[in-house]
Amino acid sequence: MNQARRLRGAASRKAGRQAEVLAMIWLMLRGYRILGFRLKTPQAEIDILAQKGPVLAVVEVKSRTTPMAALEAVGQDQRERLRRAGRAIATSRPQLAESAIRLDLIAMSPGRFPTHIQDAWRGG
Repeated sequence: MNQARRLRGAASRKAGRQAEVLAMIWLMLRGYRILGFRLKTPQAEIDILAQKGPVLAVVEVKSRTTPMAALEAVGQDQRERLRRAGRAIATSRPQLAESAIRLDLIAMSPGRFPTHIQDAWRGG
């Protein structure tokens, strides 16, 4: 791997982490409690796990030019892995057992506030 490619990869990872931190702040300002950040599970890595009332939100954070591009960047396989990961965490924590699990997206676009799309893929 050449130096330029390594530098682009490092810059991309740093931008991704910054987007996730901004997304967490955005969620907290809207009343969500952050339960986890960059959670590695056997099923998938969850960017943010947050709770608001009876809802356990498995939040995927994507930086793209538009929210629609961010929605399209998460494939069906990834969505299923994230849903399984959310269910596994909820089952392993008694205080979350009754939570409604929802897969959300926070789209980060240059020059715009974050766009939080609740139940981004409508359960499917």
